Amino acid sequence: MNFRVLVIAYYFPPKGLSGVQRTLKFVKYFPHFGWKSTVITSGENAYYAYDHSLLNEIDHENTKILRVEAKEINSLIKSKKQVKMPGEFIRKILSFFSSLFFIPDNKVSWSSKALKAAREEMNTEKYDLIYVSGPPFSSVEIASILKKEFNKPLVIDYRDLWYGNHFAIYPTPIHKILIKNSEYKALKSADLVTVTNRRIKEFLKLNYPFLRFDDVLIVSHGFDSEDIEKAKPEVTANENKKLILTYSGLFYEYITPKYLLKAFSLLKTELPEIAANIELRFVGILRKANTKMIEKLGLKENVKEYGYLEHIEALKVIMESDVLWLMVGHGRNNDTISSGKLFEYFGTGKPVLGCLPDGALKSALEEYGAGYLTKPDDINGIKNALKRIYEDFKSSNLPVPNSEVIGKYDRKSLTGVLTNKFQFLVRDIE
Repeated sequence: MNFRVLVIAYYFPPKGLSGVQRTLKFVKYFPHFGWKSTVITSGENAYYAYDHSLLNEIDHENTKILRVEAKEINSLIKSKKQVKMPGEFIRKILSFFSSLFFIPDNKVSWSSKALKAAREEMNTEKYDLIYVSGPPFSSVEIASILKKEFNKPLVIDYRDLWYGNHFAIYPTPIHKILIKNSEYKALKSADLVTVTNRRIKEFLKLNYPFLRFDDVLIVSHGFDSEDIEKAKPEVTANENKKLILTYSGLFYEYITPKYLLKAFSLLKTELPEIAANIELRFVGILRKANTKMIEKLGLKENVKEYGYLEHIEALKVIMESDVLWLMVGHGRNNDTISSGKLFEYFGTGKPVLGCLPDGALKSALEEYGAGYLTKPDDINGIKNALKRIYEDFKSSNLPVPNSEVIGKYDRKSLTGVLTNKFQFLVRDIE
């Protein structure tokens, strides 16, 4: 191994859910391209879901993991380990007070401790580059400090927007100004910014005109072909002859099953013979409000809930499905959202029902070539799409995706693109 990268990522296994996948897969494949890594991450504190199986993907000979505990809320209640996700009303209240008292986010305590750990590590070992993934963006601020102190190239990875984030709450105009100023300073210190899609790149360049085109590199979310191979079902036939439509992931403010469930209820009323032959599967944290909605609409017999599963087990359910579903509702800057789940869907080669606004996800699904698209809240449109999907399923005419498009989202290849840029940055510093 010729190079070493310091990775700062609060969200990392054994934490589960989608926020860990991007950084995990980069770290997994770094050694294939000549890079060792040290990951500075959080401890096993209170969180919504854990997946210890993900740690098995890491090449521990070439990867060191340093866990940092602090006094952020997750660590203070760490004795609870796994906690339930709050309802939307409570979540919004907690987000407001968090935004009121913590700038840029409520992980500032952890980031401060991580800075100390990173300094000690960089004074002990030689590192060629610093890579930080946000959110949380308080970790980006400390990475900027490290860059100045150790004169190493800094790569900032945006999984979502910082200023203008669709979840962001700005209690006062001052908060908004402070957040934007923090981002400005961090971007000024970066040698390269990586983003998940073109919409984020355009947003950053519009708000920070000093950024040149080549300063911001698009490295999409993707899928791991090794995971797809492990999850392939032994029997591919759909034994019950029902159409299986599956969703895997979380639900929150902008991502809700409400419109799909109402559309299915309408289909059940108008065309009960079709609805009876469709099974809706949900993998992940469905949440109590959505379970109640399923009962209220009389859809329990049509729905199969799996709960949170380890990543490969969740992928097995996806692979056993006929069509996959994803939605993102309308909201501020939701056109920049780039759900990693869609790109893992792509890796399966399955058709996708996308209930999406105009933006990055819709464009990606159109390029994929095996999508059924509706507006996110168009109940009648979703009902008609379900009817069309069922007809295509019965006639063995479900759409087939563009294989060339699928290939460009392979995680290993994407890591190769990223590490290629790493090496140019290291040479420039030398």
